[in-house]
Amino acid sequence: MTVIGWLQISLLFLAVLIVIKPLGLYMAQVLSGGRNVFSPIFGPVERGLYALAGVDPAKEQSWLAYTFSLLAFSMAGFVSLYAILRCQALLPLNPQGFGNVPPDLAFNTAVSFVTNTNWQNYSGETTLSHFSQMAGLTVQNFVSAASGIAIALAVTRAFARSAVSTVGNFWIDLTRATLYVLLPIAVVVALAFVAMGLPQTFRASVEATTLEGVRQTIALGPVASQEAIKQLGTNGGGFFNVNAAHPFENPTALSNYLNIFAMLSISAALIYTFGQLVGNRRQGWAFIAVTFAFLIVSVGVVYWAEAAGNPILTALGLDPARGNMEGKEVRFGQAMTALYATVTTGLSDGGVNGMHGSFTGLGGLVPMLLIQLGEVLPGGVGSGLYGMIVFAILAVFAAGLMVGRTPELLGKKIEAREMKYAIFAVLILPLAILGFTAISVVLPSAVASIGTVGPHGLSEILYAFTSAAGNNGSAFGGLSGNTLWYNTTLGVAMLFGRFAYAVPVLAIAGSIAAKARVLASKGTFPTDTPLFVGLLIGIILILGGLQFFPALALGPIIEHFAMLAGQTF
Repeated sequence: MTVIGWLQISLLFLAVLIVIKPLGLYMAQVLSGGRNVFSPIFGPVERGLYALAGVDPAKEQSWLAYTFSLLAFSMAGFVSLYAILRCQALLPLNPQGFGNVPPDLAFNTAVSFVTNTNWQNYSGETTLSHFSQMAGLTVQNFVSAASGIAIALAVTRAFARSAVSTVGNFWIDLTRATLYVLLPIAVVVALAFVAMGLPQTFRASVEATTLEGVRQTIALGPVASQEAIKQLGTNGGGFFNVNAAHPFENPTALSNYLNIFAMLSISAALIYTFGQLVGNRRQGWAFIAVTFAFLIVSVGVVYWAEAAGNPILTALGLDPARGNMEGKEVRFGQAMTALYATVTTGLSDGGVNGMHGSFTGLGGLVPMLLIQLGEVLPGGVGSGLYGMIVFAILAVFAAGLMVGRTPELLGKKIEAREMKYAIFAVLILPLAILGFTAISVVLPSAVASIGTVGPHGLSEILYAFTSAAGNNGSAFGGLSGNTLWYNTTLGVAMLFGRFAYAVPVLAIAGSIAAKARVLASKGTFPTDTPLFVGLLIGIILILGGLQFFPALALGPIIEHFAMLAGQTF
């Protein structure tokens, strides 16, 4: 580890902290229907969309109607994207002449982008046409992220209001999140990416001659526009197979910085938006403190592990001064690779600028664990916020047991119904991750897809289902996932991770909204103090992490200790 490395990491976190408040205030204004700088441009578009869809902006929905709207919209998105992929050869903007995507891969990809996961069992530059990338994937990058913001808004309103039966209108929240938040920021970021060297063209490829005199075909396409929303919407799906390690997706150190900044900015600012809308900014900062505590510790562990290098290679006489550079871009080095890996898995982004499977045992453990903690650090756009609130509900319940009072969060009593929904939501990840992993490790056809035997092979399978159920999309590498088994089961895990989690969260929102707000008393446990921050961190570690410890012990943990002992598998 170096001073320069830590300075790079510190400056990135500082830049995000600076933007949290102004961006959070802007989102609080526009998402609550306030007039803003883009109202003259997008106001008529917004009203036109409502008229076209038959949506009454003055009419709100119960939590059940809100949930049905979310599920219906997501189903329509899945069907349309699946149809685009299956009919790709017949559609325009296909200069490469790519054929139709096979049924199981089309299912996996459609589910992946509708659930904001963006797991990719294919190479984008050799599989998908420009039309599929733009009209299919990029559109879902916008609306899946907007759907996450909409769910978070419904939960926020539940705590901001008192004794009401509605939580907002899904169609209005979806539209405003897309038009006023994601679209204008994505345009700015896309233009910045173009200036940094990312392609934005309808050309299929160019021919180049290498220094050795060999002719090489270099794939092109509308990369910058997809890259922008890929990061801002915490989607993570790359235009190219190697994602942000490709020089056309991430050409310079500055573009790498912008990638990480874009990932963090909206998700972190939404937490401040929550505090603003519920009338308690300190609560928002308390949640932000939890996320940054995890991120700082995690990036420190990954950076240390990768900078220390591999003891096995050191024992063979290799110079350990450069650490473990396997699977890392020389352009970015260990510090920015460690930061990228930590942020992309602390969120639900899934983009990578290094191969996580090439990290050391401990370095690979941290990204996997961050996803298993529920990706609330700060998590995906919207999904991280409502995931954090679920853990906060569990934390105040634990605090209530300690002091012998009915637990409260922001003036709303947390009772049996909310606890049942919260526990159900928390159990979704281990059910999907551990269940599918257990089946896969005993199926010969599934085991045949791993690239390495022993603990690392288990980690490949465990990480795949962790990434799918956590709606992350990054891969450990080495696993050949484009098979009928993995395309199907990973797709099902994605659906569970998104919708089996979102439904109980919206049920919590409906239950909380119906409760009257009560004034804080001397016996109320404050939830915006360092004590609560510590309690919340503990709850996330206990409920989010310990249930995966046995599986982690058989994978990356044993791999770490074996590496220290100089053993290989």
